[in-house]
Amino acid sequence: MKNKILIFGKGFIGERLREGLDCAITEKRIGVFKDAEEEIAKYNPQIIINCIGHTGEKNIDGCELAKDKSLFANSFIPLLLAELALRNKTKLIHISSGCIYGFGYRRPNHGSPTYPYDYAKDKPIDEEKVPDFFDLYYSRTKIYSERALKVLADKFDILIPRIRVPLDNRPHPRNILTKLIGYKKVIELPNSITYFPDFIRALKHLIRINARGIYNLVNSGALRYPELMEVYKKYVPSFEYKVIPFKQLGITRTNLILSTQKLKKTGFKIRDIHEVLEECVKGYIKY
Repeated sequence: MKNKILIFGKGFIGERLREGLDCAITEKRIGVFKDAEEEIAKYNPQIIINCIGHTGEKNIDGCELAKDKSLFANSFIPLLLAELALRNKTKLIHISSGCIYGFGYRRPNHGSPTYPYDYAKDKPIDEEKVPDFFDLYYSRTKIYSERALKVLADKFDILIPRIRVPLDNRPHPRNILTKLIGYKKVIELPNSITYFPDFIRALKHLIRINARGIYNLVNSGALRYPELMEVYKKYVPSFEYKVIPFKQLGITRTNLILSTQKLKKTGFKIRDIHEVLEECVKGYIKY
């Protein structure tokens, strides 16, 4: 795949995909259309992957403090790259997010807070559900780009993989395992998780079958963070953590489960999140 793919965005996701796909990556800062156009002329790829995005300096709350930067990176650049891909008859893969739904996918009357995701009644959220989580600026900027690209994907060669709560087998500030180890306080609500080695395998599969449209690229099942912490504690017995209620965090976040049925129907074998925890922690500690 080395000569076929060009990645835009040399952050956590971009670097992991560059390694996993063995392809080119550009560090060029994209400010206007010409900047991206020059990179296409330089590398002549058949596929471009957009990993450019702003998620805040420490976490997504930082997007509230850098609205212009977040809007440009998360909303404008994806559309710029889409137009570039259309003009050059190049496939675009835009890395989206599953954190674009309210705590569930039901909303009350205008002006009221979102209902929480009801784990007993609500089904995993599939790709056809319309995003409805506007309480975080980060989520709004991701919704803007995804909704526009979804329309284009009905006619053009655009793939929109969604990730949610990245988990990796190597340390990184964006890795949820690294974050939880540092926090030492975790909530117990189940969440969909994207284990990155599996994400890379799934993306390779979707490229191979020339998939288009939106796909939830998460592991099946749902993870309660204490389950991950217990596996980590098994290998690092001195580690201590505390389970706290979600409300005690005092921050706005989504907690929900995404459906993997669409991905499964393509023939890809998805591992349950609980199958990967030992593998993840062992790799993390050895890295």
